[in-house]
Amino acid sequence: MTAIYLDHAATTPLHPDVLSVMYDAYQDIFGNPSSVHSFGRQARQSLDEARRMMANSIHANEREIILTSGGTESDNLALIGTALANQDKGKHIITSTQEHHATLYAAKHLENIGFHVTYIPVDEDGLVCPNDIAEALTSDTIIVSIMSVNNETGVIQPVEAIGKLLQDHDVYFHTDAVQAFGQLHIDVQAMGIDLLTVSSHKINGPKGIGFLYVREGIAVKPLQYGGEQERKRRPGTENIVSAIGFQKAIELALKEKHDRETTYKRYKEQFLQTLHDEGIEFVINGDPQATVPTIINISFPTLHVETLLTNFDLEGIAASSGSACTAGSVEPSHVLSAMFGKNNERTMNSIRFSFGLHNTIENVEEAARRIAQIIQRLKNS
Repeated sequence: MTAIYLDHAATTPLHPDVLSVMYDAYQDIFGNPSSVHSFGRQARQSLDEARRMMANSIHANEREIILTSGGTESDNLALIGTALANQDKGKHIITSTQEHHATLYAAKHLENIGFHVTYIPVDEDGLVCPNDIAEALTSDTIIVSIMSVNNETGVIQPVEAIGKLLQDHDVYFHTDAVQAFGQLHIDVQAMGIDLLTVSSHKINGPKGIGFLYVREGIAVKPLQYGGEQERKRRPGTENIVSAIGFQKAIELALKEKHDRETTYKRYKEQFLQTLHDEGIEFVINGDPQATVPTIINISFPTLHVETLLTNFDLEGIAASSGSACTAGSVEPSHVLSAMFGKNNERTMNSIRFSFGLHNTIENVEEAARRIAQIIQRLKNS
C-alpha cells in the first residue's frame, strides 16, 4: 500500500530543483558572508541575491527583509520586537482569536509583561470583520496582527481591506502570510502592510528559514544578541545554503503560480466529489468560496478526530486535525472553537486535508476512496 500525503499545510516536500541548487551550494559556497576575503564575498553575493528575490516577491526593498529561522520566529519578532521598540507610543495590540499559535503565544507574552491585547472574533465562515478592528482601535494601539490565510481552514482574510482601514491610523499592520505566500498576490505597498511573515518550508523550500518584512523606518528590538547581522535586528551567521534553496523555491512558486493554482483546485474538487460519490456525510468548515486551493477542512459528524487520524494513518493517509496534540491527546481546535464555539462537535470531528507537490489526481482520488471506506467502517461499528 502506497502512503498518500495530504498534509502540505504542515510542511511540503523539497522541490527537486531546490535540492539541486542546495547541493551545489553545499559544495561550492561555504564562506562566512561577514568575512572580507573572497570566500566571504562569494557567500555575501549569494545571500544578497536571495534576499533580493524575497523582497521582489512582495514588492519590497531588500533592506526591509530580515532572514529568520521561519514563521514562528518571524511572528515573535514582529509582535514582541515591534511592541518593545515602540511601547512609548502605546501598549495596545489587536489580533484575532484564530491566529497561529506563534502569534497568539507572542501576544500572551506581551500581556504578561504589561501590554493589553484585544482578540477580535471570527464569524462561522472563518472571517475577521474589519469593522471589529475599527471599533477596537484606541489611541494606545500600536500593532494590528491578522493572518492572511488561516492555516487550518484555508480561509482568505480581508487583509487589503484591513490595510486600507489602518492607513489613517498611527499603527503598524502585521500579517502572517505563511499560508498565503506563493498562492496569493502580495504587494506590501499597495496593501498597506508594515510587517509580513513568510516561511520557506511551506512552498517546497528547506525547513529552518523564513523572513520577516519590516517596512523601512519601523523600529524593531532584537530578541537575540551576539552579532550585527541583518542590520543588527537578528544576530547569527546567516544560513547561506537554505537561503539559496529558499530563493529557488520562491522563483518556482512565482513561475508556476497559475499552474499550481489550477492543479490544486482540481485536486480539491476531485477529493470532495469522490467523498460525495461514496455517500460520505461531511460538512466543510469555512466559506469554501473564500479559501486557497490547497486546504480543505472537513467535519465528519458523529466521529472523533483521534479515531479518524489513527485509522487514516493505518491506511496510509497523512492528514492532520490542525489541533494541538499534547501527550497523545488531541485538544479541540482553537480555530474551530473561535468559529463555532468551544463545545461545538466540529471542534473534535474535523480534519484538515491539504494538497501539493506530493499529489497527483490519481492518488488524491485513491485517498478519498480509502477515507470513505474508513468512515463507513467506523460508522458501521
